[in-house]
Amino acid sequence: MKKSFKLNDFDFDLPSACIAQTPKQPRDSAKLLEIGAKLEDLIVADLPFRLETGDLLVVNDTKVIPARLHGKRGKTRVQVTLTQNLEANRWKVFAKPGRRLRIGEKLKFGADFEADVIEKLSDGQIILEFQTDDFAEALRIHGAMPLPPYIDRLPSPTESDFQDYQTVYAAKDGAIAAPTAGLHFTDHLLQGLQDRGIGKVMVTLHVGAGTFLPVRVDKPANHKMHAELGIISEKTAAHINETRANGGRIIAVGTTSLRLLESAVDAQGIVHPFDGETDIFILPGFEFRAVDLLMTNFHLPRSTLFMLVSAFAGLARMKEAYAHAIKKDYRFYSYGDACLLHKATT
Repeated sequence: MKKSFKLNDFDFDLPSACIAQTPKQPRDSAKLLEIGAKLEDLIVADLPFRLETGDLLVVNDTKVIPARLHGKRGKTRVQVTLTQNLEANRWKVFAKPGRRLRIGEKLKFGADFEADVIEKLSDGQIILEFQTDDFAEALRIHGAMPLPPYIDRLPSPTESDFQDYQTVYAAKDGAIAAPTAGLHFTDHLLQGLQDRGIGKVMVTLHVGAGTFLPVRVDKPANHKMHAELGIISEKTAAHINETRANGGRIIAVGTTSLRLLESAVDAQGIVHPFDGETDIFILPGFEFRAVDLLMTNFHLPRSTLFMLVSAFAGLARMKEAYAHAIKKDYRFYSYGDACLLHKATT
């Protein structure tokens, strides 16, 4: 009988001092906790020597857009975070303050960059129509990187965040949050993996608004995930299936890569090409068919991501690992350290 989990099952105490405000430099000097039969303290640069020839990394090549805008509604300041492009210059957004906005109001983000409030949605989002002939250029000029709220950057992100909050292999615009496990990779580390005969393929999952939304229901199974757009090419799917057939392991770099792979795999473990939206929500009891190991960062208590890693490696095991990480001064969240999870055997 499958256990019915409650939100408090995924809670743990995390001192605020553990929350990383800046990334380690170089990126691959961050700590790496391997969570398998035992806990091993490593650094990310050790990764090539913890994997095997014939293994395959699956990385997310989404690129974070400068999706946060600061502007004015009359004389009142307003902050907007883009969440989904609907058509042309029309976007779904989260706005602060949002409740007071009225349909037909105009928001001003720059001398030549404005938006009209078109619609207010039941989930709290707002649809804006931006007035500009070149939206990408206007966003480049006026937008800021949409750092998570636990990274303190008042009044706005720094210039270095434009590079720090982006993977070295980011290629396809569309994310409003970074696939943070990938932030640890450097060109040197990628070359080291290649030299060891460890392959790499790209998938795309544009990380969306759901990454910022807390679980507000006592029974996590009732939580509704926001859909995100994902793509797995035919060539990539074939490479993954060939690796598995040859005895290699599939290592998902980040929960985003894992969620996309598990959205595209069938009951026989075959990964299929994918081009569409996924709202997959992974809780303990989930049967993983596509992924053998997971590299990821340390996640928030009571979050959907901590639920996912608990499903992958076991809830008790993850709580033990996180307690160890806190004791050993690991750095948590987006700019923090990483862990390498082996799949639970039971």
